[in-house]
Amino acid sequence: MADDSEKDSDRRLETLVKDVIEIIRPALQADEGDVVLHGVNEKTGEVTVELIGACITCDSSDQTIKAGIERVLKERVPEVTSVLNIGEASAEEGTAVTL
Repeated sequence: MADDSEKDSDRRLETLVKDVIEIIRPALQADEGDVVLHGVNEKTGEVTVELIGACITCDSSDQTIKAGIERVLKERVPEVTSVLNIGEASAEEGTAVTL
């Protein structure tokens, strides 16, 4: 069944992404921040995350996403095409909570 193989593929990709995030996480936590995985779109390769903790107010959060999280994910999981921070989208819409 195609549906089962698609679900297995989605789970496999999500598992790979989660594993890499666990490798990245200690560096963020060392600076009082963290990252939460919100989704992996297997069809587009888009990964959606949210930076939390000190990362919310950090001026380098865009750099953390692109040069850190996205770069490492693309290197280790070739199916990943981009990483989006949902916190950014919320901030643009005026609904972000800042501490």
